[in-house]
Amino acid sequence: MLKLYNTLTRNKEEFKTIEPGKVRMYACGPTVYNYFHLGNARPFVTFDTLRRYLEYRGYEVTFVQNFTDIDDKMINRANEEGITVSDLADRFIKEYYEDADGLNIKRQAVQPRATKSIGAIIKLIKSMEEKGYTYVIEGDGVYYDVTKKSDYGKLSHYKLEDLQAGGGERGASYEGKRNPGDFAVWKFKKEGEPAWNSPWGEGRPGWHIECSAMIKEFLGDTIDIHGGGQDLIFPHHENEIAQSEAANSCPLANFWVHNAFVNVDGEKMSKSLGNFFTIRDIVKSYPYNVIRFFILLGHYRMPINFSDQLLESAKTSLERISTCVNNVDFLLKNGGVKAAPAEGDEKFLASVEAAAESFVAHMDDDLNTADAITDIFNLVKVTNTAASAEDVTGEALKTAADKIRELTGVLGIELFGSEEEEIPAEITELVEARAAAKKAKDFAEADRIRDELKAKGYIVKDTPNGPQLEKI
Repeated sequence: MLKLYNTLTRNKEEFKTIEPGKVRMYACGPTVYNYFHLGNARPFVTFDTLRRYLEYRGYEVTFVQNFTDIDDKMINRANEEGITVSDLADRFIKEYYEDADGLNIKRQAVQPRATKSIGAIIKLIKSMEEKGYTYVIEGDGVYYDVTKKSDYGKLSHYKLEDLQAGGGERGASYEGKRNPGDFAVWKFKKEGEPAWNSPWGEGRPGWHIECSAMIKEFLGDTIDIHGGGQDLIFPHHENEIAQSEAANSCPLANFWVHNAFVNVDGEKMSKSLGNFFTIRDIVKSYPYNVIRFFILLGHYRMPINFSDQLLESAKTSLERISTCVNNVDFLLKNGGVKAAPAEGDEKFLASVEAAAESFVAHMDDDLNTADAITDIFNLVKVTNTAASAEDVTGEALKTAADKIRELTGVLGIELFGSEEEEIPAEITELVEARAAAKKAKDFAEADRIRDELKAKGYIVKDTPNGPQLEKI
């Protein structure tokens, strides 16, 4: 039974879907004016993992994640570069996919751009206007009156009287507002800004209304899960709730799931603090699969600390899992295991099944990837022991290796040197040349070839079943 922590109720609750067997899920995507950093990557990886696990448990998941392709940051960056906002968005959406694909983030069912949903945005604002939730500030925009929503603040647990001026909108002033927490749903056109026609005049959407409109357009009025980083709880998600529930007269989402921050030296990683590391920069030193593994080593609701040492440790740990699977593949390929049933199979396979059941139990407990990865390590440990024993068959070892692949696959973690990876012909020829040199007792040449292989990214090990390659 899957349980998720619901920010709305502040409780861990049994996950129940609106429609049996189907999940409608939305997570806030990037503002596409730059490469995304590790702090951005955490929600992308977290909700991709949740989606993968739901699918593993048999749900049909419709997952939507948006692109914010119009806001102040987009306009400022485009003006600095002397290009259109649309051109800037096109460029960084392409860059997003390069990093997201590298992190093995599955493509969403729909990944809409805010600027392609202007009609849906206007329709939603019109609905709120008709119900008396909005008002116009001349020369500024259309604003949402937070006092019209009796339960405003129910997600963040903020009280209206505690809101500072401009609290509902980043960088917004209080001038002209009825209440400090009121926020813009439509901003009137200013010089040098993109604009669209609307019943209130030319302008562009506010940040919060974009997600509300795209959820309604692509998933419906009420969805099962809405996700994002904890920094979005207020004002963004609070205001999404206010808008959508005002317009649709029903809950926006049944479960609100938020991941914690990535910290550097005890401070939240963010562009505003200048302590962020883009994925594009990190991947120069560590492969994408290590970055994803590092993110999942911590429970999504707990902060994780970033450092080179911790990434290096994650790399070593992932190599340990990969080596286990690759060793089993090597033994099976080279006849290093028993073919007939052996007396140790039953006990070994029971350990494999116990680790897999524990993995599911931990993932069912609020997506506890940290302890689920510990279960994978336990599986690696018993498999390594069995591989060096003489009372376990190749079939049993293959079952264990396949289970490791299955569970790492649920987490979206790609192993090093998988059996599908093709060894370059050049490397194979060097291995064969080294074997010939050793047979001829030309150990100097064998050592030279070993060093050449290492320089090309491979370690060669001599085993009773022949030379075994391991990618560095």
